[in-house]
Amino acid sequence: MKGKIKQGYSVFRNVGWMIQNAWRKQKSVLWLCLILALLGVILNLVQLFIAPEILGKVEQGASIGSLLTTVGIFSGILFLIMGLKRYVRQNTILGRISVRMSIIFQLFYKSNITSYENHINAGVTRMLKKAEEAIRGNQSSTEQIWTTLTNLLENGMNFLIYLFLLSNLEWWIVALVIGTGTVSFLVNRKVNQWKHENRKEEEKYIAHLDYVGRTSESVTMAKDIRIFGLQRWMQDIYTSTLNLYSAFRKRQGKVQILWGMVDVLMSVARNGIAYWYLITLTLQEGMSTAQFLLYFTAVSSFAAWILGILEEVTNLHKESLDITSVREYLELSEPFRFEGGEKIPEAKAYELKAENVSFRYPEQETYIFRNLNLTVHPGEKLAIVGVNGAGKTTLIKLLSGLLNPTEGRILLNGQDIREFNRREYYGLFSAVFQEFSVPEITVEQTVAQDCAAPDRKRVKECLEKAGIMEKISTLPLGLETHIGRQVYKDGVLLSGGQMQRLMLARALYKDGKILMLDEPTAALDPIAENDIYQKYSEMTKGKTSLFISHRLASTRFCDRIIYMEQGEIQEEGNHEELLALDGKYAKLFEVQSRYYREGEEYGAGA
Repeated sequence: MKGKIKQGYSVFRNVGWMIQNAWRKQKSVLWLCLILALLGVILNLVQLFIAPEILGKVEQGASIGSLLTTVGIFSGILFLIMGLKRYVRQNTILGRISVRMSIIFQLFYKSNITSYENHINAGVTRMLKKAEEAIRGNQSSTEQIWTTLTNLLENGMNFLIYLFLLSNLEWWIVALVIGTGTVSFLVNRKVNQWKHENRKEEEKYIAHLDYVGRTSESVTMAKDIRIFGLQRWMQDIYTSTLNLYSAFRKRQGKVQILWGMVDVLMSVARNGIAYWYLITLTLQEGMSTAQFLLYFTAVSSFAAWILGILEEVTNLHKESLDITSVREYLELSEPFRFEGGEKIPEAKAYELKAENVSFRYPEQETYIFRNLNLTVHPGEKLAIVGVNGAGKTTLIKLLSGLLNPTEGRILLNGQDIREFNRREYYGLFSAVFQEFSVPEITVEQTVAQDCAAPDRKRVKECLEKAGIMEKISTLPLGLETHIGRQVYKDGVLLSGGQMQRLMLARALYKDGKILMLDEPTAALDPIAENDIYQKYSEMTKGKTSLFISHRLASTRFCDRIIYMEQGEIQEEGNHEELLALDGKYAKLFEVQSRYYREGEEYGAGA
């Protein structure tokens, strides 16, 4: 059933999991919850008895001094308890934040170590998004649950105490209070249910209004808005969306008023009948005014405790659903072996082999490969070329162990890579992918991927080989210059080509036995690209290397070239052999070379 907590993640288990996290990180959170609940109970009891006690003394004809003493004592107790409660509540905030931050750390750690297959799975991405909602801010479930548990404990203790007090009255009075309180809870639940069922409509209107507002103020959109005259169009969209949102809020208001009237009727009925019953006891059986006031207050408060318990149970259920999302992600199974496994065999160079490999991405029906076979020989320089969508990048992700084949095997020196510790397997590879990430650290740390003790001499050598040392030497702080400006204001922004060279330097610094370059020169100009190609043999000396490129001129530096199309290897050989074959590779090479020749002729004619 939708919304139901699956077995293994019940409310009690999730509460237990949160208690375990608090016990490990901040035990005080648990004790302070109990202390807060006890202080709340004591405060309510003092407030319950203060008026009847003073009124009783008045009925007994007590002196002014006695009345003032009673008022002073109660006031002092109230002042002390309220001060203690505020102090405890203030001191529990940091502890609760610490527990939530520890869960955030667990979530971030899981995101960093989880397999790449999980990372690109849309279902897992949705799971992570739900988990992040449960940890985002002080009102999120992983922090708010402590308030819920405190309130539930306080309401439960007050319920038992007030039930004992009201046990001296007729049973039907207690039943009346419980019944009307339950109806009031159901009414409030009905309103909340309407809001929940229609939340997507409200979110849609808010998202549209927010988007139009941000777009109209956007610097990047400013030119288009003015050149194409989009002002009136955006204003019309904003106005029409605002009218729809206003209509929605009116419908919401009608629902709240309608069900609110039922809640008011329950409250009037409960208080009216209780008032009549207590007046009857006072007139017929001689109940004192102080007792009348005590019981009447108790009846009203008893309903509040019932409503509070039901509301907090509902809140706890919602929070448990959010915590379930966190736990499901943290306990997500891994398709790779990250612990144990066999040792990576020692070798000067490694052979990679795809054996009858078929692959499709998660939640996709179309296969990228079907029964693909490929052997990359030790020390070989292999180029993988082909049109977009041929599966080139997916192939190197399979060979590097980022993905597991749907069918078939990837072998390292004849052994299935699933038998190895996958993290140790990753250690064999130095790579430059099309999509790369650069944390906002220094140039030196970026190349070395070591913030503690990078080898500066080696960093410079790798930057030199990648052809970017000259640029780095011009930066304000040289190797210690930060990349990016989101964290450090003195950081620099490098061009796309410069970033690719920096990533190449990072790959060279790692010095893995297998080098993978996926379009490493896509953002470089032809002169810079040629410079990289001239150094390619030196970079890959003694290594098994795979090189992906759309520019076929670059492939002549490789020992072997495979041409891929629609997930299949259509042609293979070296550059000259493939040109002599006069197949698809040769035709694509002719198209590219003609483009450059025509560009040269056009430039000459100009």
